[in-house]
Parts: sequence; structure tokens; C-alpha cells
Amino acid sequence: MTNRSIDPRSGLVFDIRDYGHHAGGSKEVVTEVPAPEGIGNAVIGVPTESPLRLEVRLEGVGDGVLATGVAVVQLRGECARCLTEIEAEAEIDLQELFLFPGVDPDDVEAGRVKDERIDLEPVIRDTALLDLPFIPLCSDDCEGLCPRCGANLNLDPEHDHGEAVDPRWVGLTGWNGVQD
Repeated sequence: MTNRSIDPRSGLVFDIRDYGHHAGGSKEVVTEVPAPEGIGNAVIGVPTESPLRLEVRLEGVGDGVLATGVAVVQLRGECARCLTEIEAEAEIDLQELFLFPGVDPDDVEAGRVKDERIDLEPVIRDTALLDLPFIPLCSDDCEGLCPRCGANLNLDPEHDHGEAVDPRWVGLTGWNGVQD
């Protein structure tokens, strides 16, 4: 996790004062917030400000607060084979332990409770990046583009350039050998 400051105005930041310091204390959170900027990669990602639906349980577990649940996001990207736009919905499973200040973590990657708040944005960002398809496709059977002319083979499956001519003989194309 990055060591960044927590913005209490963010819809992904939650105050844990009422339940976080008591083992077994918990809170169910169901909310929809605008997606933060920069979730995803160059090929597919979550559009900034698109709806991000969060269903998460926050519970005190002694040394910190455990967040478990799902984030449902809208995806927008480009098919790696045919370059058409992809729009889809994805469900991201979340699970993160946020340790209280002063607790010496065995896991240096654990999140931290700061000013009695936890921030789920880095968790969502990291998990989404790992869950996104490495090579996004519009469909499993996408035919892609013609390597010769760039035509979308999904739109024209019968696409053909005729019989290929050996480049050494291309100068004789159209010559039938009959002289008048």
C-alpha cells in the first residue's frame, strides 16, 4: 500500500471510530460513489466518475479493521484483436486488513488506519488492476483484423483478397501471353 494521505471527503474513506476498536464490532456499507481516476491500464479500465457500487463489511479484529466485500465497476476499453470498444461490468472481490498505528505488521503491504479512517481506494485500484483481463476481447471467438488490409473480420467473415501472387511475378499480373 502506498503511504498517501487520506481525504475524508472521498466516498471510499470510512470512519471506524464506532466499531473498529472492538473485536467483533462491525458495519455493513452499501453505497455508490463516483469512480476515482486511474483505475486500470492503457487497454481497459474504469472510466473516471462512472458509478462504483460498493458492498463491504468492515469489522474490528483486534489489531485493526478487516474490510471484505465487492466493488462493482463499469469497464471501458478496446478489444486487443479487432480494436472495437468494449463496455462491461465487473465485480471485484475485496479483502484487506487495515492495521492500527503502532501495530508492527508482519506484512509490510498491509493497509493502515489513519486518523480513525480507512481508505478503500488503493485496495480497489490494486485489486482491479490484477483482475482486469491481460488481453481484453470483445468475445472469445473474435476474429480480429485482416493483417493485409485491416478490415474487421467479425463484420465480414467471408473477407478475401483472392489468390496470393508471388511478389517476384507481380509484374506479369494481367499478361496472358497472347500478342495481337
